[in-house]
Amino acid sequence: MERVNTVASMRVATHHFLIIAFVLLAFASSLASAYDPSPLQDFCVGVNETKYGVFVNGKFCKDPNLVTTNYFVFSGLNIPADTSNQLGSNITFALVDQFLGVNTLGVAMSRIDFAPNGGLNPPHYHPRGSEILLVLEGILYAGFVTSNQDNNRLFAKILNPGDLIVFPIGLPHFQLNVGNTSAVAIAAFGSQNPGLITIANAVFGSNPPINPDVLSKAFLLEKCIVEYLQQQFGPLQSRYTG
Repeated sequence: MERVNTVASMRVATHHFLIIAFVLLAFASSLASAYDPSPLQDFCVGVNETKYGVFVNGKFCKDPNLVTTNYFVFSGLNIPADTSNQLGSNITFALVDQFLGVNTLGVAMSRIDFAPNGGLNPPHYHPRGSEILLVLEGILYAGFVTSNQDNNRLFAKILNPGDLIVFPIGLPHFQLNVGNTSAVAIAAFGSQNPGLITIANAVFGSNPPINPDVLSKAFLLEKCIVEYLQQQFGPLQSRYTG
């Protein structure tokens, strides 16, 4: 009987140990997640020797004693941009590269100008930040598409001046001017550097090009059509940067 009680006690002790170990592991994981900064660039390979460190996750901070008010002020979002290009749109950025004062603050903005009758900000997504868009002038058709797990549902609507729409982080979205006058929108981001991946450019304009056989099968297109699209979006062509 004593042997049975000893074995039972050992089992209970082992069970309690496993529970405690699991709780500690979960707690450690939550701490690691809480203190691991969100990425502010496409990749940041670690180095052991600082003399080889070129890119950082964000920007280096300026000596506070050398900072002036001008670093916290940005001008230019009132100026219309040229939309006489193939897409009929143009973007004025106020991200951390243009507006150093937002470094580490997790916010940024931009102005988007659209040509009349079809000016397009093509399908793209921001890997590091959500976006909220305010229509100032014109009429826009705007929307986003959910992930595969959510059956790629489209949420889209006609927007008029004063309307807002939000685009969740990492989801493809677009805006199209459906009016016969110019349109203007202001976009605000939940990141100082939300990143930008324009889908057509990334897929058909990669450098070096993706093997056409891959894209032909993925998009159910003839190989000759894929090669034509790669020529249109290739490195030597004008790239859309909005």
